[in-house]
Formats: sequence, structure tokens, C-alpha cells
Amino acid sequence: MAKKTPSTSTKVNEAGSPSRLIDAKITELGDWRGEMLARVRKVIKQAVPDVVEEWKWRGVSVWEQAGIICTGETYKAVVKMTFAKGASLDDPSGLFNSSLDGNTRRAVDIHEGDRLDEKALNTSTKKKPKKA
Repeated sequence: MAKKTPSTSTKVNEAGSPSRLIDAKITELGDWRGEMLARVRKVIKQAVPDVVEEWKWRGVSVWEQAGIICTGETYKAVVKMTFAKGASLDDPSGLFNSSLDGNTRRAVDIHEGDRLDEKALNTSTKKKPKKA
């Protein structure tokens, strides 16, 4: 019987803290998606210095402060940032380009070669949603 080797997800799950799991995900990707997730993470931490990093739903980077601010998901062709309360945020720069028909959340899809509008992202990340 062949010896079973641990899968990447098993190795990542054994890494420890959410921050370490996000570090491992960035390294594991090893391409433009990892680089973009690292840039997104840096902007979020600059905008909200006391942000809490979480690792949820079997591999989704999540940034929280009194609730979820946004998630950082990676797919084959896109890095997706989903803002839990994105529909209630002003978006004068047109940062949100995905999930626009949702009632609560909005997302930013970043494709290979896209320019990340760090200023708009910083502003959206640190703003509190408007009261209904």
C-alpha cells in the first residue's frame, strides 16, 4: 500500500494562526494571485491597523473589526474581495465591479494585469457603512 502524503490543504491547516494560514496561501499560490492577495492585505492593514485576520470556510482570508470588513478569495482567474456591507458604502471611484445586484455585499474582482486602486480600496476599507 502506497504511503499517503498530506495534501496542501492539510499542510496549510496545520500551519497555525489565521495570519500564518494567509501567509501560507500567498506562498502556495506562487503567482500573480498571491502577489495581489499580499497587496490587498497590506492595504487593508494600513487602512485598519487593528484589523483582525481570520481564516474561514476552508481557506478564505477574512479581515474583521467588529464584524467582517471583507474577504479575500482566490480563483483561477481572479482575486475577489467581497465587502460584507459593500452595498452601503459610497463608491465614487467605481471600485466595486462585481456582485452589484446584491442587497448587502459588493465585491471587487481583480484580474491578472489589473491595476489595484489602492487609494479607493483604502477609503472603502476604513469607512463605516451608512446607517439605513
